[in-house]
Amino acid sequence: MKILGNIIWFLFGGFFAALAWFILGILLCITIIGIPIGLQFFKFAQLVIWPFGNDVNIDFNKHPILNILWIIFLGWETALGYIFIGTIFCVTIIGIPFGLQWFKLSKLALIPFGATIKST
Repeated sequence: MKILGNIIWFLFGGFFAALAWFILGILLCITIIGIPIGLQFFKFAQLVIWPFGNDVNIDFNKHPILNILWIIFLGWETALGYIFIGTIFCVTIIGIPFGLQWFKLSKLALIPFGATIKST
């Protein structure tokens, strides 16, 4: 089921979302100040291309100041958007697995610094 879910996700937007996160990460890595944020965008691209079968482990204490700045300036908006999309998907029975993936992305969007993506 993970393979089928990943294929459907990839075909219906996962590729384009991952490509957008990857391009934004490259653009941010051009500047020295943007490198830490660009590396987080690569993490988003990694999860958004194949979310089924991966899990996000959050470690807020690894980079607390960066996580607080991220939450204030970018994280809460992104996480709220992902929660909204996940809620819309969970309205239908067929969309529940995809909605759960959006919730997983919202967890990463809220606290990306120190988070790791592991295969399950």
